[in-house]
Formats: sequence, C-alpha cells, structure tokens
Amino acid sequence: MDSALFLPLIGIPIIVFGFAFRFNPLLVVIGAGLATGLAVGMDFIALLETFGEKFMNSRQIASVVLIFPVIALLERYGLKERAQSWIRSIRSATTGRIFMLYFVVRQFTSALGLTSLGGHAQTVRPLLAPMAEGAAIHEYGDLPPHLRDKIAAHAAACDNVALFFGEDIFIAFGAVLLMTNFLKENGINHVEPLSIGLWAIPTAICALLIHLFRLSLLDARIAKDIALWRQQQNVGAHT
Repeated sequence: MDSALFLPLIGIPIIVFGFAFRFNPLLVVIGAGLATGLAVGMDFIALLETFGEKFMNSRQIASVVLIFPVIALLERYGLKERAQSWIRSIRSATTGRIFMLYFVVRQFTSALGLTSLGGHAQTVRPLLAPMAEGAAIHEYGDLPPHLRDKIAAHAAACDNVALFFGEDIFIAFGAVLLMTNFLKENGINHVEPLSIGLWAIPTAICALLIHLFRLSLLDARIAKDIALWRQQQNVGAHT
C-alpha cells in the first residue's frame, strides 16, 4: 500500500505524542496543523495565511481579549477568597454537592445552547474550584497540596463532561450540523438535526447519572485522604 496515502494523517501521532509527554497543547496543535498542511502539499505561506484567517475569524478571540483580563482583575481583588468565604457560610455545602449542582446546571444549559455560561476560564478556575476547595477547608481545615489538585481536577472534569454530553442535544450545535451534512452527502437524507439531538438525550442522561454517582462518593474519598494525610503527619512528628 502506498505510504503517501497516510501522510495526511501525520498530525494524529504528533498530537498523541505531544499530549502523552505533556508538551504545550497550543504548540502541539500548531505543529500538527503545519505538518498536516505540508504533507498534503500546501504552500508554507498559504498555510500560515490559513492559520491566521481561522484564528482571526474564531469567536474565541472575544473570550481571550475580554474575559481573561476581567477574570484576572477580579482574582487580584479577592474573587477566590470571597467565593470561599461565601460557601463556608452554607453549612450543608460539601465539595461533592457543589460539583453535582454545577454538573446538572451546566449540562442543562448546554443542552439549550448556552455553552458560554460556564467554562474553565470564566467559571471553573475563579469560582467552582475555589468554592469546592472552600467547602473542604471549612469541614477539615488545611488541605494537603495533592488534595487541592484533586479537587481542581474534579472541577475541570465536571465542566468538561457536562458540556460534552449536553451540547450534543442542541440541534444548532456545530457537530450536530456537521454529522447531518456528512450523512446527506453520503446518500442518507432522512436524518435531521432534531433526530440526532433526540438520540443524544439517552447518552446525556447516562453521563449525568454516572458522573453524579462518582461525585456522590467524592466527599468520602476526601475524608479518607484527609485521615491518611493526618496519620502520616502524626507518624512523621513522632519520628
């Protein structure tokens, strides 16, 4: 088989290799795009023009230019500390319950197409993770660094999973329209965006139930990690 047929797929192993060794994601994606473009015979200048055009036309530019500076300014003036202070005033709030509530709201709003209401930059980092961490601090006191990282990872995963399975229900979502056009181009004309969105509902419900079950166990795992950490501290103090 002619190896040239596989040259357009060269970007895939580059992405896998780059993410596996935890290189900068932006550099990995750019490198994969450049390698793929050169492999299919694109002129280098034309390839750079394509990158620039897609970058400038991206709707995410508004998020970078507007949201990031605002969030940075709010964090500088104590947004995280105020979020933690507020959540500590709610007695029934726990890390797992906060994540469960956010997951339900995030998936529901994503299913309605309101994907910009949440996100890592505007919600997870400045609000969700500090609130969840504050609930754990209120219950157990100081937290070890590895547990803080674990809570932050759960916050990021909570947003990712809810968004991923929720947005597929929205019939005007880009991936739904892409699948519809692909099927029609291949002679399958009876599939409409509404039917794809409806078939995404069972998967979204399964993702909701599975992740809520995992989050319901999180508080017990945090308590176990705290107990083990304190035990190790006591052993180290006696030695």
